[in-house]
Amino acid sequence: MTVRLTADDATAIIDPSHGARLASLRLRGHELLVTSDAQSTGWGAYPMVPWAGRVREGRFHWRGQDVALPLGAPPHAIHGTVFDREWRQTGPATFVSALGPHWPWEGTVESAFELGPGHLRWTLTVHGQEPMPVTLGWHPWFQRQVDGLGAATFRFEPHLMYQRDPSGIPTGTLVTAPPGPWDDCFTELTASPQVLYADGTILELRTSCDHWVVYDERDYAFCIEPQSAPPDAFNLGPTQIAAPGDPVVHHMLLRWTHGVG
Repeated sequence: MTVRLTADDATAIIDPSHGARLASLRLRGHELLVTSDAQSTGWGAYPMVPWAGRVREGRFHWRGQDVALPLGAPPHAIHGTVFDREWRQTGPATFVSALGPHWPWEGTVESAFELGPGHLRWTLTVHGQEPMPVTLGWHPWFQRQVDGLGAATFRFEPHLMYQRDPSGIPTGTLVTAPPGPWDDCFTELTASPQVLYADGTILELRTSCDHWVVYDERDYAFCIEPQSAPPDAFNLGPTQIAAPGDPVVHHMLLRWTHGVG
């Protein structure tokens, strides 16, 4: 059963059975997100926990332990363990999930939504029953054409981009961002990303995270994804650690102003 939130002229629908993802976001009745796809990774806006993006060949080494993850996008692991799990609702707009059997450490993630006038705030909190590395993020699919709002484009002003190798994994080297289209990770943005609609509506994305992945190679949608670290962060370098009494917490904030339509 889905959960419906409303505030002013905005409606958000959360689907606990499909990763407690944001299955729908409507402004004045107009749907902003892709709401269905044959692949569970291809619709709505879903949380990526306890890693965001790809992990090279699904393997990494941490504190003496060799870890092997499921290859959701062979030959790599992708987008964490919870985006297609069923979550448990714990409050009117809060949900929780275990990290599951494919993650070697005991832990949970809590997802909390707050829909208010002109904004949606979404907070993820990862609790570890023992110390464990964590990266997290959000993966929204924005439609390029929205009935009632018109064509959607985006404003994204990065300074640096992670260079990718032939298998699509960041090497760790930062380069000046080239023009798109992109399927890449960026940092040091000069301004918050914005989705711009033909009627003048503007949707701004803000976050506590300092990395962004943009994927705009589909003709019907694009993705602007806040992440707490780049893809393959477990292999590239230090990550945040969730430990008992010391969770990893990040948020994404969507803010909108309406056009004249």
